[in-house]
Amino acid sequence: MSFTKAPFLLLGIGLLLSTPTWANIETGPTKAPSRPKNIVIMIGDGMGPSYTSAYRYYKDNPDTEEVEQTVFDRLLVGMASTYPASVSGYVTDSAAAATALATGVKSYNGAISVDTQKQPLPTILEKAKSLGLSTGVAVTSQINHATPAAFLAHNESRKNYDALALSYLETNADVFLGGGQKYFTPELLAQFKAKGYQHITRFEDLASITQPKVLGLFAEVQLPWAIDEKDAKKLSTLTQKALSLLSQNDQGFVLLVEGSLIDWAGHNNDIATAMGEMDEFSNAIEVVEQFVREHPDTLMVITADHNTGGLSIGVDGKYNWNPEILRNVSASTDTLALAAISGEQWQADLARGLGFELNEEEIAKLTVARMQGLETIAVAIRHVIDKRTDTGWTTDGHTGTDVQVFAAGPASELFNGHQDNTDIANKIFSLLPKPKKPKS
Repeated sequence: MSFTKAPFLLLGIGLLLSTPTWANIETGPTKAPSRPKNIVIMIGDGMGPSYTSAYRYYKDNPDTEEVEQTVFDRLLVGMASTYPASVSGYVTDSAAAATALATGVKSYNGAISVDTQKQPLPTILEKAKSLGLSTGVAVTSQINHATPAAFLAHNESRKNYDALALSYLETNADVFLGGGQKYFTPELLAQFKAKGYQHITRFEDLASITQPKVLGLFAEVQLPWAIDEKDAKKLSTLTQKALSLLSQNDQGFVLLVEGSLIDWAGHNNDIATAMGEMDEFSNAIEVVEQFVREHPDTLMVITADHNTGGLSIGVDGKYNWNPEILRNVSASTDTLALAAISGEQWQADLARGLGFELNEEEIAKLTVARMQGLETIAVAIRHVIDKRTDTGWTTDGHTGTDVQVFAAGPASELFNGHQDNTDIANKIFSLLPKPKKPKS
């Protein structure tokens, strides 16, 4: 025997002696996954794969040779297709996608947890509530927007905001946190209070809430852009509060958390604002990740409902992307545009907000746009940022791209590999407690 081969032979024998035989190892479907007590579903609205890639480079430390991982890299387990019911083709809207994620059934674009015949479909949150679990939502949009609505209610159209708000009275969910004050009239609020809900509108009042049930509405419609309130960490704070309230139920809970405004920034083709929303969604994920570490009976599943904007990292044949410019942008383009319209020293103010000096060509284009109104100059500012960073967009709508799936906690392996968005819902349904049989 060759002396050089002997150590490897001994190592192989050692491994055979120290490990169980393959016949004794439970693999694949023969090993039943442990059931979680608590489930947190997190949706980055519009967060296609290019968003998580861009976020990695946005957060990269330029002083190191390596590109550091983000929470998305750490938790990635699979992919999901997002197409709606065939009547709506291959590109979904948020309502049909949320219906699929909430019910396990595909429907038409615009549907809020109804099927293609407009009949109600049972949702994960409804099923959880019927089994004695606590339920809640924490979002950055209005709480009656498409995604939270599909987990809580049923309606033939996502646009029926007033009807959706009214229907929340019947959900008996324990926690509603987000925006949407304009849809909750004094009369409706009185009905919520009569059912025992604490109603708050100031973010600082969250600290005073120690028990469910709570209806927290912190903005007329959506919460402010994260980039405009860099230290507020509103979604992560709402998430932390929801976890603390819902975990008071010994039987467990199901919580929906949505980074709603990633999608809204994508519709605007606003890369700086989108990265701000991604950053705060990442903060919220890390809050839940820490909760899972401390409560190992908790499953977290994270995905996107669809991809928005067709974001491109690099454009016009250039093998380049410049996220360092985005790190210096101090406000959303909406805020920068408003200041540029109203300020006398608008060029200097805008340059300060962008974090770079404007060149003659940029000033000329922005000057013309400024004369045409607020929305026009906001778009022009975004174009300046896109050109400086080499960012591209293919649409101001959605695309049919598959999205990523991230998971941690008990049964997280169920979400490995490729699946459909309806599969995600059906796997979660399968993990809910079984109804208790009545005693004979």
